[in-house]
Amino acid sequence: MTDFSEGQITRAIITAYHEKLWGQVVGDVVVVGAGPSGLVAATDLARRGLKVTVLEKRLSPGGGIWGGAMAMNEVVVQDAALPLLAEFSVSFRSVKGGLHVINAVELASALSLKAVQTGAVILNLTVAEDVCVHRGRVTGVVANRTNLAEALPVDPVSFEAKAVLDATGHDAALVQMLQRRGLLKGLTEMQGEGPMDAAGGESFVVDKVTEVYPGLWVSGMAVVATLGGPRMGPIFGGMLLSGKRAADLISDTLSGE
Repeated sequence: MTDFSEGQITRAIITAYHEKLWGQVVGDVVVVGAGPSGLVAATDLARRGLKVTVLEKRLSPGGGIWGGAMAMNEVVVQDAALPLLAEFSVSFRSVKGGLHVINAVELASALSLKAVQTGAVILNLTVAEDVCVHRGRVTGVVANRTNLAEALPVDPVSFEAKAVLDATGHDAALVQMLQRRGLLKGLTEMQGEGPMDAAGGESFVVDKVTEVYPGLWVSGMAVVATLGGPRMGPIFGGMLLSGKRAADLISDTLSGE
C-alpha cells in the first residue's frame, strides 16, 4: 500500500479547496441556497458557459427535498416537471391526478451531482451575511462560515458577480437584507407567504420569478415569500421549473448587457 502522511492529506485538501475558492471570488452568477430551484438554476447557467458559485449554509445541498413531508422522504412533482426529471436522470413513479412520486434522496443527490458535473461550484457551510451594492445594483454577496459570524467577531469575504439569485426558500434572506435598509421602497416590498394552495402556488412560483432589485433575482419559495404567493407544500415541480425560469431570465439579461 502507498505510504503517505497525515500532512500530505491535509495539504491536498487545503490546496484543492483554496484553488476552487480563489477561482470563484469573481464570477458571473452567485446562487444563494442549494435547494431545488437554486440547483436547477445553477446547472442551467453553468451549462451555458457562465461561472456559477452556489453558497449553501447547511452541510448538505438539497434544501427541503430531504425531508419530504413530515420526514417521509418521498416528494411529488406534476407533469410539467417531467422534462427536467429526464434532464437530471431522475426516476419516478406515476400516480393518479397527473402526479409523480420521487425518492427524495435520489432527487437531492441527482440535482447536486448534475450541478457539479456541469461546472457550478457549491460551497457548503457558507452563509450569506450581506449583499454588495454599488450605484443602485447588487454586485455580489458577502459570505461567512455558517454559525461563525454570530458566534465570533470574524469578518466575512465577498463574491463578486454580474447577477445574484436569492434561492434561500421561505427566508428570502437577501431580499430581507435589502428591505431592512429601505432599499426596496418603490420597488418590491416583501409580502410574506399566503396560506397553502398547492396548484396556485406551483404556478405562482414559476410565473413570478423576477428581478426584485437591479442585479438580484428570486426563485423558488423566495418568490412566494417576497411577492405574497400561496405556499404549496411538499410538491416540488414548481421549485424545479422556477429555477429553470430564473436561469433563462438571468442568462437573457446578461447576454443583453
